[in-house]
Amino acid sequence: MEISAIIKRNGKNGLPDKPEAGEKERNGLRMGWEKNVRNAVPYTPGEQPGGGNIIKLNTNENPYPPPPGVLEAVRNLEAAQYSLYPDPDAGALRQCLADYYGVEKERVFVGVGSDDVLALSFLTFFNGGRPVLFPDITYSFYDVWANLYGIPYRTVPLREDFTIDEKDYMCENGGIIFPNPNAPTGVLEPLDKIEAIVRANPNAVVIVDEAYIDFGGESALPLLDRYENLLLVRTFSKSRSLAGLRIGFALGSKKLIGYLQDVKFSFNSYTMNLPSLAAGAASIADEPYFREQLRKVTQVREWVKKELQALGFSGTDSRSNFVFVTHPKIPAKDLFLALREAGIYVRYFEKPRIDRYLRISIGTREQMHALLIFLKQYITERK
Repeated sequence: MEISAIIKRNGKNGLPDKPEAGEKERNGLRMGWEKNVRNAVPYTPGEQPGGGNIIKLNTNENPYPPPPGVLEAVRNLEAAQYSLYPDPDAGALRQCLADYYGVEKERVFVGVGSDDVLALSFLTFFNGGRPVLFPDITYSFYDVWANLYGIPYRTVPLREDFTIDEKDYMCENGGIIFPNPNAPTGVLEPLDKIEAIVRANPNAVVIVDEAYIDFGGESALPLLDRYENLLLVRTFSKSRSLAGLRIGFALGSKKLIGYLQDVKFSFNSYTMNLPSLAAGAASIADEPYFREQLRKVTQVREWVKKELQALGFSGTDSRSNFVFVTHPKIPAKDLFLALREAGIYVRYFEKPRIDRYLRISIGTREQMHALLIFLKQYITERK
């Protein structure tokens, strides 16, 4: 469709109607057996559009495939192995991660993506009755888990530049969690600020969600030997191109990991499937490939930042595999809808403080070039 037609169609339109999940509950119409059903407001992931003629930049996936050894490892599994349960301890994968990060295996926990690891961490560590603290602009699954498990929480406003004020976390609490770099802003906090928060909270577990740390920044890994209450959570979905296999892990003290293992085995002993265990170990084995993919993503990210700035956009200095940008003259919702109409999917959050921004995942150079061409035409024709 011509860009002028897209502008005409979507210039003042709103977003698609929100699902009416929970309508009965809001209207007080729960009856009979429904009175005993746990009512939850679920997390809303980015759209997963079908069809091949699209550019998908809305879920922070890695645009490059995993290393060849991953497919080979899965192909080498014998058919007979699929009829048996996988190792409930995920011992081989945990040992690979332990060797890679220079820790003991007993300090590594694995799960079905970092969401599984984080959900179990909420269930395990945030059980003290005091409110858990996390930023007001952050990964939007945190309040979902807190509400689901009945955990009290308080959101702490970020500064105007979307950075954390560490003093806000030096108070009584039932635990602390935040991403670094942050999602959806991409802002990276320095290691000394993270340490100040951990040091000030010896009686609470502090979880640093490092889903995007590989794309730029210093991990809090060096702090693990100093603070027994610090847990780092990582994922294979972003930097390691394995979102489809769902592998996440945590690094922490033996005591923290032991508590997580106890909860896991009280919930589901066989959380990791056989292909994921094999693929995860193979991914870790190919360090040169991993570093090359990181280089390509970060190189394209820095190029896109400059190109968007030339088009009038501004945003954070994202250290992740996405950019977080706003345009002074064009509402983010209009841009979101126009891009969607053109088959380019980005993420728009209709939330306070960030409803002027778009989060755009970093794709291949060719994909980002197509995005930039569209935006340039759209901005020109809209004037």
